[in-house]
Amino acid sequence: MPRYRRSPHLVAYWQPDGLVLHQFARGTRTVAAPAVVTVLDAAAAWRSVAELSAALPGASHATLQPLLRALVRRGLLEVSRDPQPDPRDTAAAGWGAWNPVAGFFHAATRDIRFSPRRLANAALRKQAREAPPPIAVSSRADAPPADVCVLPPPSLDSELATTLRARRSWRRLGRGALPLETLSTLLGLTWGVQAWVDVDGFGWMPLKTSPSGGARHAVEAYVAVRRVTGVAPGVYHYEAASHRLVRVRRGLPSRTLAACVPHQAWMAGAPAMVFMTAVFARAQWRYQTPRAYRTVLAEVGHHAQTFCLLATQQALAPFCTMALADTVTERLLGVDGLREAALYAVGVAPRPAGAAWAPWPHTRRLPRRLDCIPGVGPGGIPDP
Repeated sequence: MPRYRRSPHLVAYWQPDGLVLHQFARGTRTVAAPAVVTVLDAAAAWRSVAELSAALPGASHATLQPLLRALVRRGLLEVSRDPQPDPRDTAAAGWGAWNPVAGFFHAATRDIRFSPRRLANAALRKQAREAPPPIAVSSRADAPPADVCVLPPPSLDSELATTLRARRSWRRLGRGALPLETLSTLLGLTWGVQAWVDVDGFGWMPLKTSPSGGARHAVEAYVAVRRVTGVAPGVYHYEAASHRLVRVRRGLPSRTLAACVPHQAWMAGAPAMVFMTAVFARAQWRYQTPRAYRTVLAEVGHHAQTFCLLATQQALAPFCTMALADTVTERLLGVDGLREAALYAVGVAPRPAGAAWAPWPHTRRLPRRLDCIPGVGPGGIPDP
């Protein structure tokens, strides 16, 4: 006789149309009637239909069984005699102590709909005067001099300072190919293992150019190649330890790449894009708290900035985006979205001929020196 148990992958919250039961492993959302909540509450442990009927006043086998079958289909209940458990439930269970907090956040923020940039910008411009300031403005304009330390200008005469100040996200790309040596440098200095250290009790651990929470290095890099000298178009996994590319997909039409970055089709014209995934088990092994999900997000951010700085230093046109079509991208890479999921993408191209500035054409070009920006008040915001 089958027994039933409430799914461990449920989060409940109120919406205007009622109480929503969100099964985050499968992505189903069910507006629940009070009777459904009562059944799920009774099924906290494995229960047969008879046991559930006894625990639910007024419930009979005839009325309960159709409801149980419907709840199983929606993933709200597990059944003991399921010959083929849903692989999404199995994968989500691997998140262990990160559930339900991080598991819910990860699943609930996947595959959202992105508005076309033109429409989104038009709507935001109407509300621009209500936007919070982009940087903090001191609320203590009347602070006594003893509480204020005026800093000397930052040193700008190093090569690193020059590169940092030149880093921008490019949206106009050159059409040329990327030399293999250039791609090799970008990959090796962003994701490649720089050295190995023998840590007592942990064994050999890799060192990279970006920090990683607990040195777990959850991030993997997949390179979408379209125009790189000496490399056939396709998708490749970058092996950080051996510094080599291993092909996982042959060929790469621009429309396939464009589908991964909704409303950002210009990115598909890049000679190379790198999709960063996270292998969550690496961080989950060390950190049993869902807060560690933050460390994984920070790690992909570290890698993205390193990549963009390296590309800038070589006078290339880098860009980055988190606006990914998750499932489409993960199918392209061959990952499942739970054990390993796509989180961030960067890309690079030669700069367009004669272009030395990256932002949109309507952006005002600011002076190169921090200490000569006109009209800057004490709070650091340019005066209108």
